[in-house]
Formats: sequence, C-alpha cells, structure tokens
Amino acid sequence: MPQLLIEAPIGIGDQAKRKMMMEITEAVDAAYHIPDVRIWLREYSPENVSQDGRINAQPIKPLCFLEAPELSDLDTKRTMAEKILAAIATAYRGLANTDETLLLMNHYPLENAGWAGRLQADNPEIVKAVAALNQ
Repeated sequence: MPQLLIEAPIGIGDQAKRKMMMEITEAVDAAYHIPDVRIWLREYSPENVSQDGRINAQPIKPLCFLEAPELSDLDTKRTMAEKILAAIATAYRGLANTDETLLLMNHYPLENAGWAGRLQADNPEIVKAVAALNQ
C-alpha cells in the first residue's frame, strides 16, 4: 500500500518513465515488503511552476511524497531514498534540477490508514508485516 507521488516537469519518454517507476517500485518494495506499491506521476510545464516567486527561472526541482506505513529503520529509509532519488535523477537528467530533488516521507500508523474497506490496524497481515519492519 505504499504510495509515491512525483511532481516533475513534462518531457521524459515512456521508456524512461517505465524504467524509473520500476526502479522506484523495487526500492519501496525492498524497504516495505508490502504489496500494492503505487506511483503517481504528475507532470508540469515550466510556466506552471514557480520557484522563489519566479516562473521559468530555472529548471524544475522535482518533488516527491512517500505516503506509507511507519518505518523506523533509518538505514532502510536511507537506502530507499537513495534509490528513489537516483531513479528520478536518471529519468530527468538534463530536463530538471535533480541535484535538488526533495523527497518527503510521510509515515502513518496503521490506525490512520484505511484500505480495502477497513482500517489497516484491523488487518492482521499488514499489522504483522509492519511489526516485522519495525522490530
């Protein structure tokens, strides 16, 4: 159930998108081992992005939000972040300022996540999986 939203410029091809999304899925799956990893790519033209109040002033800096269950292992988070940022950097090289891509990780306790008709705190499989992640 981890979800990743990527805000980035328009311009990468389908092959680069597929490769980036596969690499990101693998990175998130390696960290969480929870199925249903989704990636939402939202693309913007430069005239629709303001950085420090200026439109088209510099290449867009991608922004990512990881919405997922709690994950306490800092090394696992670090490795996952490095892989996500590397995949984005490769896909958007020359099109965006990927040296300054921002990844924000929003972690939720299972009692704050509803999916498949119930709170995930009531889903024994997910409770067990997240407990194993955070031992």
